[in-house]
Amino acid sequence: MPHLPLTSFRPPLWGLRPSRGLRRSCPLSTRSEPDGSAISRRNREAKQKRLREKQASLEAGIAPKSKSPAESSKAWTPKERVLYEIPTEHGEKKDVSRPLPPAYSPQYVEAAWYPWWVREGFFKPEYQARLPQATGETFSMCIPPPNVTGSLHIGHALTVAIQDALVRWHRMRGDRVLWVPGSDHAGIATQAVVEKQLWKERGVRRHELNREDFLREVWKWKEEKGGEICEQLRALGASLDWDRECFTMDTGSSVAVTEAFVRLYKAGLLYRSRQLVNWSCALRSAISDIEVESRPLPGRTELQLPGCPTRVSFGLLFSVAFPVDGEPDAEVVVGTTRPETLPGDMAVAVHPADSRYTHLHGRQLCHPLTGQLLPLITDCTVQPHLGTGAVKVTPAHSPADAELGARHGLSPRSVIAEDGTMTALCEDWLQGLHRFVAREKILSALRERGLFRGLQNHPMVLPICSRSGDVVEYLLKSQWFVRCREMGERATKAVESGALDLSPSFHQKNWQHWFSHIGDWCVSRQLWWGHRIPAYLVVEEHAKGDTEDFWVVGRTESEAREAAAELTGRPGAELTLERDPDVLDTWFSSALFPFSALGWPRETPDLAHFYPLSLLETGSDLLLFWVGRMVMLGTQLTGQLPFSKVLLHSMVRDRQGRKMSKSLGNVLDPRDIISGVELQVLQEKLRDGNLDPAELAIAASAQRKDFPHGIPECGTDALRFTLCSHGALGGDLHLSVSEVLSFRHFCNKIWNALRFILNALGEEFIPQPAEELFPASRMDAWILSCLARTAQDCERGFLTRELSLVTHALHHFWLHNLCDVYLEAVKPVLSHSPRPPEPPQVLFFCADVGLRLLAPLMPFLAEELWQRLPPRPGGPSAPSICVAPYPSARSLEHWHQPELERCFSRVQESVQALRALRATYQLTKARPRVLLQSSEPGERGLFEAFLEPLGILGYCGAVGLLPPGAAAPSGWVQAPLSDSSQAYMELQGLVDPQTHLPRLAARRHKLQKQLDGLLARPPSEGEAETQRQQRLSSLQLELSKLDKAASHLQQLMDASPSPGGSPSP
Repeated sequence: MPHLPLTSFRPPLWGLRPSRGLRRSCPLSTRSEPDGSAISRRNREAKQKRLREKQASLEAGIAPKSKSPAESSKAWTPKERVLYEIPTEHGEKKDVSRPLPPAYSPQYVEAAWYPWWVREGFFKPEYQARLPQATGETFSMCIPPPNVTGSLHIGHALTVAIQDALVRWHRMRGDRVLWVPGSDHAGIATQAVVEKQLWKERGVRRHELNREDFLREVWKWKEEKGGEICEQLRALGASLDWDRECFTMDTGSSVAVTEAFVRLYKAGLLYRSRQLVNWSCALRSAISDIEVESRPLPGRTELQLPGCPTRVSFGLLFSVAFPVDGEPDAEVVVGTTRPETLPGDMAVAVHPADSRYTHLHGRQLCHPLTGQLLPLITDCTVQPHLGTGAVKVTPAHSPADAELGARHGLSPRSVIAEDGTMTALCEDWLQGLHRFVAREKILSALRERGLFRGLQNHPMVLPICSRSGDVVEYLLKSQWFVRCREMGERATKAVESGALDLSPSFHQKNWQHWFSHIGDWCVSRQLWWGHRIPAYLVVEEHAKGDTEDFWVVGRTESEAREAAAELTGRPGAELTLERDPDVLDTWFSSALFPFSALGWPRETPDLAHFYPLSLLETGSDLLLFWVGRMVMLGTQLTGQLPFSKVLLHSMVRDRQGRKMSKSLGNVLDPRDIISGVELQVLQEKLRDGNLDPAELAIAASAQRKDFPHGIPECGTDALRFTLCSHGALGGDLHLSVSEVLSFRHFCNKIWNALRFILNALGEEFIPQPAEELFPASRMDAWILSCLARTAQDCERGFLTRELSLVTHALHHFWLHNLCDVYLEAVKPVLSHSPRPPEPPQVLFFCADVGLRLLAPLMPFLAEELWQRLPPRPGGPSAPSICVAPYPSARSLEHWHQPELERCFSRVQESVQALRALRATYQLTKARPRVLLQSSEPGERGLFEAFLEPLGILGYCGAVGLLPPGAAAPSGWVQAPLSDSSQAYMELQGLVDPQTHLPRLAARRHKLQKQLDGLLARPPSEGEAETQRQQRLSSLQLELSKLDKAASHLQQLMDASPSPGGSPSP
């Protein structure tokens, strides 16, 4: 049913008396921005401007297109802030005995509720099991543990908003709900942050401290900064069970990590090997694939890299000649983007079918730097159409070359060290140089020897360490690896069989592709912060000079010593063990989180009741690196899938479509949107961060551009509702603060609606049972039918986990059904004497059911308003809306009348036509009489049933019916309502033709110029042409209506009727 913006041409919606007598003694504190009177004046001027714009859009009878709330957001002006200042102990229930403040203020609404919810235990499954509506079913979920390195951004807020809405719905529904909170120790990120802080504050590097002292610094930092995440989660209203909070470095997690490592090792799924790994020279550690940012370069690009004294050019292809041994004039030219790895070349490869090199098969080439002879080999993986068709082979520094070299028996030569300098294998003239400084020396040497053949722009993808900004190197290192193929096959089959459901389903393709090409997972990290690997080198065996080190694994050193004694045949006490100094990849402990957080490997009650989890909800960017690994390790270690359903939401980007990044200055702290923040404070936050000076300048400039006046206070509920309102299961979510602000205005609408309803109910109101309410009034029946349909839509949205359906349904009901239509229509009815009993009952149920429907998405606003509703008779109600029953579609089914709603949509179309007619003749204050005429009996009956609402909503006077075939009254303007009906509106005496005709002419002239301009443009293609044609049609329709209006006014002026001569309807 199309909705009508019926708020357009009327005085302010709420002509209310103060709710239950707002007294001066009420302990509310109001804090306004400077120049409060000027602000109020600007508010009024802005409203008047919007009114004029809407009138102009309707002058030709065209209703504005339905806009999303974000598109129709109002301009921001500072609002008066009302604070809750009634003395309330932390954890005590908020005092709701005082009247509601006159306007919605997020700080007032959100005060005091969360500590009370926590203290009462509403978020604990043990409490929910005792609810009257308990279903006996369990719903369990864990929060994706955010990094302890600081604060949550809007992407995290999206995760929390979706998860909390689902959790709250299940809790209100009567399920036994457990939502486990936790945070991740974030090995690389946390160590990097603490190292930067130590250097900034004390001028100390990590290696100047011993391991224990550095770890003390990290724990100290964690205690000071780690709690920030929990504060943000509370501010977002996340209904987590805080008594079960986990940290991936706490004792329970450490036990689980060690147990998992030992079990995987004993199962043959963990091994140590020397292989190529992603290496960050700046961090001097291996890094995971997810920490490698693939940065596309269109061609030559200069980058400033950590530790390098000069900027380095990338996106270039260097051509180097390899002379053919024994043929002075023959050479093979190869192209390379990494000339610094030339000292590590072990061969040159061509495709066996490349005719350019067939005569050189089996020959040897001279290395251009060392003169060493290298074989020219053939391999089908070489792409002859790229470059010269010849490639150099560097097995120690390229994964592809390592595979090629292994096929041809080439030994790798490592020429780049852990710190990014050149190794001793490069000879004295290069040894110890930064690899990109060595690049320039190598190119100079090639030029001197006449073997440099030029360079050219070359689009490429450069691997960058997301933690340090350095170029990732591929180095050969002895590390611990997890064998993934067997576990990956089980994960693939779980999706194929339907045992694991990925939603949206298009992610299944990525899942299958990743697991079908999965390699072994390097889990060693050269860090101090993290879970130290429970593996020990047997020094005596190592000293024998064996080709491979001798390692043992154990939960404790004594267990490892026993294993070493058994394997060596020597007494354990005689053996010397050295524990691996490395720690495990952070993703290893994160992969255990669904069951380690519940107590695994111990057999705990939580593990028995809540594992496997009911749902895993997270961002789609974590599907493979986190979700995939949880499925692999969960299935292997517990024998069960850790969850059966996975819900993946899109990434949040800024309004320009950019990824949220601290270096871009577009990362938003949810608390800044909730509470508002000045630009100066935003800039100070940047300066207090760990950005280098160049990044800081870029980020600060971006902030000044995006938030020149800071960020307005929007409130938690508006932020949550905004995030859930997007179709988060599709493409990326582009978020702007103006969208959130528009939903703050929506909160204010709900606030004012409840003030009106509470005032209408009065002090003595007693609700009757819902099942006994069958209103006789068509308007009352209509709004209850809309309420029942909204409950159906919300239930469907929650069951399918499409929260945008829920937000759309609730926004439409509260704004377009209740506020814009029903409340306006019921105001005159409430003034009747005696007052009919049914409208107050209807208002109560609209508020009660509507707020309970809203509660999972706007918990603070819903609680604040719901607590003030009159209690239902007959037994205690729920203490909080958090645990009140969620309205089910079945319980409201007796109110649902689809045919009535369809009929009323026809009434709304007539209201729109009447309003458009009023706008055309600029009847701003007058309430003209109206006659409706129809040749269809059913339509006449419909009009007759809604005559009073038609007059109220159309801003008209008395509305009557004109019999079919009867003549139109003289001096009344006519407007078609349908093929079989029309409306006649009284104008005589209400409009001065001499005043209005020049205005219509001016308006027509302006529109004609627009039409001529559009007609003069050449036709476009696609969507642009469609929009052009739509605009042409709109202008032509407006001009036609203006011509009719002008003609009618001219007739009135020619006839010059007296004001009293118009017939009565």
